Amino acid sequence: MLLWLALFAQPGFETARAAEATTPEQLLQQAEESWKKGNHPEAIAMATQVLLADPKHRNALALRGRYYSELRQDTKALADFDAVIALDPKATVLYQHRGWCRFRLGKFEDAMADFDSANRLGPASWAPHNWQRGIVCYYAKRYADGKKQFELHQTVNPQDVENAAWHFLCTARLSSPEAARSSLIPIAGDSRVPMAQVHSLFAGKAQPEDVLKAAEAGDPKSPKHKEHLFYAHLYLGLYYEATGDQPKCREHIQKAVTQYPSDSPMGDVARVHAQILKLRSK
Repeated sequence: MLLWLALFAQPGFETARAAEATTPEQLLQQAEESWKKGNHPEAIAMATQVLLADPKHRNALALRGRYYSELRQDTKALADFDAVIALDPKATVLYQHRGWCRFRLGKFEDAMADFDSANRLGPASWAPHNWQRGIVCYYAKRYADGKKQFELHQTVNPQDVENAAWHFLCTARLSSPEAARSSLIPIAGDSRVPMAQVHSLFAGKAQPEDVLKAAEAGDPKSPKHKEHLFYAHLYLGLYYEATGDQPKCREHIQKAVTQYPSDSPMGDVARVHAQILKLRSK
């Protein structure tokens, strides 16, 4: 990618499609088309071409920042998001994006500041949907805030076992696993495997083996099979941490990250958690 960008930056180098663009907006539209087709270096280069002509082009900065973020090149994404927010301090969506980049980099307090800004600046409907803020609350050790955020999220997403699980995790840190179990949010209707068993485990009505058995069922060649095992090991690891079994926590988080890696936001959470455990072990 770096070589490609370096060539693009040389005088006289243009792709045929970029040469057709007559305005920055057209070039950014072409960048989006390239991104959707999987031509990621080309899309980034097109956004960069706009910025070479106008380093403060808000849309180009926001678009390139999003591309870097989706590629998990978080340091580069932060630089672009910082520049846009400096130009537009009320850019709610960009606070949200920057907050998740900061979370992935382990900058939890900075991430919290961004998510708090997004909640404050966004419409009234924004805060209830902001489950990402709740997760960052947990890692920033703002457990009471996290608990409240997941209670708020429950009002707009009442069938999500993961919301109940994170509410449990925050409550367990605030008081005890027993208190978290007694106040576990009831969930019905989450059909994802193995979420029903995860909820029963957190409720004290199932064993870890039940979660694994549900995740391991089905066709091992199915694309969903790996995903089921990722979620099983992630939530087993989190459960064991809440109940004080650190060796088991490390075992399952490590399996989630290495054996069944996920290219999803929860995959990001697993990787962040694994890094925290690594630092603790030192």
